[in-house]
Amino acid sequence: MTAFRWPLTAMIAGLLLCGTAQADAPVVIDLWPATVTAASPVNGPERVGREGSGTGAVRNISRARMEIFRPERPNGTAVIIAGGGGYFRIQIGRGSVPVAQWLASVGVTAAVLYYRLPADGWDPAAPVQDGQRALRILRARADEFGIDPAQIGLLGMSAGGHLAAVAGTRHAHAFYPPADAIDTLSARPDFVVLLYPVVSMRPPLDTTRTRQHMDRAPDVEQAYSPELHVDASTPPMFLVHCLDDPIASPGHSQVLFEALQAQGITAELRLFDTGGHSWGLGRPGTEPAAWPLLFSRWARGQGFMRRTPTPR
Repeated sequence: MTAFRWPLTAMIAGLLLCGTAQADAPVVIDLWPATVTAASPVNGPERVGREGSGTGAVRNISRARMEIFRPERPNGTAVIIAGGGGYFRIQIGRGSVPVAQWLASVGVTAAVLYYRLPADGWDPAAPVQDGQRALRILRARADEFGIDPAQIGLLGMSAGGHLAAVAGTRHAHAFYPPADAIDTLSARPDFVVLLYPVVSMRPPLDTTRTRQHMDRAPDVEQAYSPELHVDASTPPMFLVHCLDDPIASPGHSQVLFEALQAQGITAELRLFDTGGHSWGLGRPGTEPAAWPLLFSRWARGQGFMRRTPTPR
């Protein structure tokens, strides 16, 4: 396990874009039977932001679902993407989708997660419930999508990073009663990728909007602080943060990385000097634009993304 302080270095964008193309429009999969979400607290249609930092962000979500971006030549690895937005919206257009498109271009089956939001009135556990359910559905349909059921990861950004970190460290906890036979499958992600994540619900890191929307959760500081739940079953993790992040302190990644180290869990932490927050795939020429290549190297070193791509 390694922590890196990354200097400002020019990266070649073309290296990140090589691979196999996405072949089709995304496949949409509802996460739950209609009876599970029948008592939705959401009124009206979904709303998509059209200005400022909220451009492309989705809120007022009643229909939890995945959009599957299928590569032309899948390499067996899949990644579920949970975008950020402070648990009051999800940055889909500028966050999740570009990452999904890049993953599909290198042979990874990518699933953009539309998870239910506590700010919309859903239970604070709803985002993690949706993450667990998405993992189980992909395992149940692995053959259909050319996925190895032992190579399914979670990638979370900001509040989506909190979702992914909780799902990764508390995968054995039953966050919801079984809805059907799919829920007999494992909810453990095989690896977790965290980009500028919110992690801890405890002081002094409890200043995020994500934390505000988790206030209704019982015992929130203990139950939803992933650094307290790392154990020998925790999957390997790849973390990226900028030291000048004004929204989620790099302390979030550091406290989780230290917990992973203490338990001997394979982990890598990349710290960039500049880049701020909510950079998604990374703007060319900035430090965060290095993360896709760094992640690819790490993932292949862990045995993921290595199968010879086969056409579907």
